[in-house]
Amino acid sequence: MSPSLLSRLAGTGLCGVLALAPLAAPASAAPINDKFKSNVASFVSEHIDDWVAVYKDFHAHPELGLEETRSAGIIAEELRTLGFEVTEGIGQTGVVGILRNGKGPLVMVRADMDALPLQEKTGLDYASTVQTDWRGENTYVMHACGHDAHMAIFLATAQTLVDLKKQWKGTLMFVAQPAEEGGGGASKMMADDIFGKFGVPDYGFALHVGPSAYDTVQIVKGQMNSFAGGFDIVFNGIGGHGSRPSTTIDPIMMASKFVVDLQSVVSREKPEQEFGVISVGAIQAGSAGNIIPDSARVRGTVRWYKPAVGEKLLAGVKRTAEAIVAMAGAPDAEISVRSGGTAVFNDPDLSEKTLAAMSKVLPADKVYFAAPTTGSEDYGEFLKAFSNSVYFRVGVYDPALFDETGAPLDVLKVPGNHSPYFAPVPAPTIETGVTAMTTAVVNVMAK
Repeated sequence: MSPSLLSRLAGTGLCGVLALAPLAAPASAAPINDKFKSNVASFVSEHIDDWVAVYKDFHAHPELGLEETRSAGIIAEELRTLGFEVTEGIGQTGVVGILRNGKGPLVMVRADMDALPLQEKTGLDYASTVQTDWRGENTYVMHACGHDAHMAIFLATAQTLVDLKKQWKGTLMFVAQPAEEGGGGASKMMADDIFGKFGVPDYGFALHVGPSAYDTVQIVKGQMNSFAGGFDIVFNGIGGHGSRPSTTIDPIMMASKFVVDLQSVVSREKPEQEFGVISVGAIQAGSAGNIIPDSARVRGTVRWYKPAVGEKLLAGVKRTAEAIVAMAGAPDAEISVRSGGTAVFNDPDLSEKTLAAMSKVLPADKVYFAAPTTGSEDYGEFLKAFSNSVYFRVGVYDPALFDETGAPLDVLKVPGNHSPYFAPVPAPTIETGVTAMTTAVVNVMAK
């Protein structure tokens, strides 16, 4: 481990945890088979405690989008230690590592680094207590979406692939992306000409952890998630005393009606057979119970699968806000509605081949095709340049918490992403993630 990284992790107990302790590679290269499975399992078993320590360090030190300087620094130093050529500052805080190993395909592995403005309530002994300024206010920060696990799996996969260099050929492109949580990190890396500088990948792989069993991997063929949009609306009124509402134009009343009326756009305008969601996540107004304020701010998200549905929902958001302002006889509202980024599409043929390979290394009944998710992800921005990619899901909780169909037995015991209680079980989650990602990469690079 490099001296600068040693200083970063001084006092954390992590010094040296990612230093290579090579496992002898097979004398002759082989595709995904029992020998490969045994080698990966042995290497993972030998290093899993170190990787868990790295995960817990990331978890305890979350950073918001485009502020991931500590996380990016750790990733950059570790990739250099493993022999990658590293470039920092791509997309502001992003990192790209290149490792050449003979003639072969260029394969991209991507992880995101940013956390969320949320106070952690897991009670874990490595829980985040970090606070920072966000939009002019002090806020807690938490890795509530699993990007800490993504980074740990990312570094562990790099280490595993370096150890298995005799089994694959080509060039690895490891991309640590900033600001996935609405900060446009992928777009910023594209604007920095990431593929002009490092090449357009022949293949790409990414993963996301979520509230399913930690021994499972799910792949979606084709469109795997939703498109995302959002809105930020300030209803302007006339403030005054709470005892004399007739002398005011109440923006809280407008905001409240807007929140309720939005759902008629979903229930009465969206085609019944199509997916579409509008959710309000933040309402901010007022300072005291006896003061009617002069403005109220409402922020929310819109998700959809088909572009025509998205256009209808976004238009409905704007029209509903304007109608409520007109009804109240209020000053114009400040209405910002955005269409968001692209959905992620998995190449069907590569999805089949990746699932088949993973099924040779992980229990075959635990690797399966699944339905699309309603969440969104800006990895799709990278796929505007290439399409041969698979983005898969890995579970984080004890399998005993789920029935035979994968449904939770008690939803309160399996908090999902963006919950203040989201708490992956580190070791088995990382083990499954590293095994799956290593297998996916070697499957397209095997000698």
